[in-house]
Amino acid sequence: MPRHILVTGGAGYIGAHACKALSKAGYVPVTFDNFATGWRDAVRFGPLEEGDLLDRARLDEVFARYAPEAVMHFAALSLVGDAMRDPGTYWRKNVNGALNLIEASLAAGCRDFVFSSTCATYGDQDGVLLNEHTPQEPLNAYGKSKLAIEQMLGDFGASDGLNSVIFRYFNVAGADPEGEVGEFHQPETHLIPLMLDAIAGKRDALTVFGTDYPTPDGTCIRDYVHVSDLVDAHVLGLKWLGDGKGSEVFCLGTGSGFSVRDVIAQSGRVTNRDVPVVYGPRRAGDAVSLVCGSEHAIRALGWRPKRSDMATMISDAWRWHQGPGFTA
Repeated sequence: MPRHILVTGGAGYIGAHACKALSKAGYVPVTFDNFATGWRDAVRFGPLEEGDLLDRARLDEVFARYAPEAVMHFAALSLVGDAMRDPGTYWRKNVNGALNLIEASLAAGCRDFVFSSTCATYGDQDGVLLNEHTPQEPLNAYGKSKLAIEQMLGDFGASDGLNSVIFRYFNVAGADPEGEVGEFHQPETHLIPLMLDAIAGKRDALTVFGTDYPTPDGTCIRDYVHVSDLVDAHVLGLKWLGDGKGSEVFCLGTGSGFSVRDVIAQSGRVTNRDVPVVYGPRRAGDAVSLVCGSEHAIRALGWRPKRSDMATMISDAWRWHQGPGFTA
């Protein structure tokens, strides 16, 4: 019997990599996506069901058709600037969508749920190595909506026996080393693909937002994890639930932060090209520094990140960005 996993946002950057990892692990990933930001070309490793999380009837159809043994939930709006300008949309789509998904999952008898959360739930905690017990004080509707979903999962665990693994991480980078899927958004907002586009001449320059932060070089500091390592952790989270170990939260990071200027310098070295840069003002809602550790995931899950050094992440991303990419 095929072991179906429902992957919301499976046509997006992280979701597509997760689908590949699930397929390699012997599962059948069923992508559920509305293609607001995802790409049809990225759906290569299992069936596609087009739909929106706000459409409960459509979710019920998909659960009935595949009887998935677990849900892996990536689909969400995730742009900090948009969350600051239009918080209502973030609350409506992220939180109401997740509520529909959880209730549909429970109605279908599917009680294992892997949730892609974010270190943005911690807010601005400069100088702190974030872990699972750090107080959560999100700065914007994106982080707040993700925190609300975490709390929702806990409530449904208490009331209905929903088992959840929650992963908190921040910047994801790199691309599939085999070149099948990579990072591409429209519009693009992520640092490394924007930088690689500037290096390749696909845009005039990379804009650095803010150079007056209280950091050694004045730019924001973030932790980065390779997308392949990240989705490996999600597959391990699925096994954790399948083994009956119950609900748990894991942070995924390297424990080392890189400033925007650090990443620019490393990109220049990896590509052996100059990075054209212009400077702009800070963006509202951006934290100074977010760095998280992963000791709990390493100990409990047996997670072993293999490609999460900056040079490898940029090199894998650069290789994919020079290839054919995706078409809608």
